[in-house]
Amino acid sequence: MSATILSWKSDGANRSVSVRKKSAAFTTKELFEQYVNNLYESAHLGETGLAFNVFEKAVTGYTNLKLSHMVPQSSDVLTIVDFSKSSREKRMWIVNLLSKQLILNTWVAHGSGSGEEMASHFSDANDSHESSLGFYITDKVYNGKHGRSLYLDGMDEGFNSNARMRSIVVHGANYVGPAAINKQGYLGRSFGCPAVSPKVINKVINAIAGKTVIFINGNDESYYSKYLDEAGPLNLMASADTSFNFAKF
Repeated sequence: MSATILSWKSDGANRSVSVRKKSAAFTTKELFEQYVNNLYESAHLGETGLAFNVFEKAVTGYTNLKLSHMVPQSSDVLTIVDFSKSSREKRMWIVNLLSKQLILNTWVAHGSGSGEEMASHFSDANDSHESSLGFYITDKVYNGKHGRSLYLDGMDEGFNSNARMRSIVVHGANYVGPAAINKQGYLGRSFGCPAVSPKVINKVINAIAGKTVIFINGNDESYYSKYLDEAGPLNLMASADTSFNFAKF
């Protein structure tokens, strides 16, 4: 497997890109950053603790997955999980990119093999009980040992492409939520699944089931993805006017 060389750059983790006056000469990069910035500010994502650069990566991948016809044109929901944050924090965000609204911000567990309070290492190996980074596409809902659950397909070869084989799914778990944090200082952990509280599992599944994009971020310098290539979004932006909405294409 050959590495994809990325041109990824960000103006900072926790601040949005400053928007220039419309009279300025825009590059496609600036137009895309302004589009992402508008989403970020409209949904008030900075106020909930989502880093701008993580959101920008997620939108880049979402756009490339749409361009690759991996998700339907009607899919306008994007989920971000940031495992660079403590499990004490609400580190899952579900955003509607068309309405520019935050649907849900909630707690999510990482795998027991990835660390205790913090997820510090990641794997796609079976029985590792570690979380896997990268882009996923949600699939069908089923009822299993954890109740109502959601299948996931990993899109990044070598990083999460074994998700189906490993039974990495979205499910509810009693070890996720304030009670678990109050008991031991951080959430309980899964076998690698992005598990959420049973109190929100139905809301989560109803919002993201059926071919929507999930991006799981973490502190791992070895992670790369062809879906983080900026060329696709920038070429799309270059062919559209300044009012273009990526969630509609």
